[in-house]
Amino acid sequence: MRLPIRTAGKWVAAGALAAAGLGLAAAAPGAPRLGVPIACEFGRNCEIQHYVDRDPGPGVLDYRCAHRTYEGHNGVDFRIPDMKAEAAGVDVLAAASGRVARLRDGVADISIRAPGAPSVKGTECGNGVVIEHGDGWETQYCHLARGSLRVKPGDAVSAGQPIGRVGLSGDTEFPHMHFTVRHAGQVVDPFAPGPVSAGACPAQPSLWTPDAARRLAYKAGAVLNIGLAGAPVTAESIESGQIAPPSAAAPVLAAYGRVIEPQQGDEIEVVLSGPGGATLASQRLPPLERDKAQYFQMVGRKRPAAGWPKGNYTASMRLWRAGKVAVERRATATL
Repeated sequence: MRLPIRTAGKWVAAGALAAAGLGLAAAAPGAPRLGVPIACEFGRNCEIQHYVDRDPGPGVLDYRCAHRTYEGHNGVDFRIPDMKAEAAGVDVLAAASGRVARLRDGVADISIRAPGAPSVKGTECGNGVVIEHGDGWETQYCHLARGSLRVKPGDAVSAGQPIGRVGLSGDTEFPHMHFTVRHAGQVVDPFAPGPVSAGACPAQPSLWTPDAARRLAYKAGAVLNIGLAGAPVTAESIESGQIAPPSAAAPVLAAYGRVIEPQQGDEIEVVLSGPGGATLASQRLPPLERDKAQYFQMVGRKRPAAGWPKGNYTASMRLWRAGKVAVERRATATL
């Protein structure tokens, strides 16, 4: 299934328009070195959903000459697994030392797809913070949770300092933090400050620190959610985080997963395995007809008459590309 995924990089705060700057600029001397701006573990409880759109025309192009972005996207979307994680609290961190230039708080945390959701016109960034780093450099952090901001205009902040929490405010459908870098009002892609174009995406020094660059290594898609459940699972229950846990008394065991940014031609497979590795249920879908923002899949099996055997049960999700496993993630539960 395809969900239209929206975010915004321009916003109005304290009566002043924060520069949108959709024309990409190359990094200049004095650029800050950026740390990871979110407190999470990539590959376990967060992933990058979208990169900066490097295509100046109507097409889309990320810094690796792929399509993990959408038209006009001017930042990096750091996504957490579900609403349960958002409620528990995930810190947003200052990517580099600087001074808080402006912020907004008070925007409701609600998906723009929710029934009765208010208009976000003029507050597309939601609750957000802009930090100035000197020499015309600034970073912007959008869609923060209402009431979570820990800074005020004029505050000096250090790299890695918590400034708020991931939320669902502004023009968004899922909890994440939209991160934009600008120099002199123009967007700079932190992964590739220099030019790229279709068919020409050379490796180049990024703005990230070595540790951040390692943690944020490019992935051609990722499994955002994976697990076992004691009842059928829906896309809505995955997004809410309200999943019935597996148990020896469960009438059903289900293996489920959600992959983000699969490509046209990819094949998605989910397998439920029981003790000793026996396959209890599996499904490998036909090749996707087009790129997707995300895709949910589940397989399951009813409890046998003798009950569930004791032991380890595994949910596996694989994304096959050109006949090879490009992405794989597993989760295990013991009954």
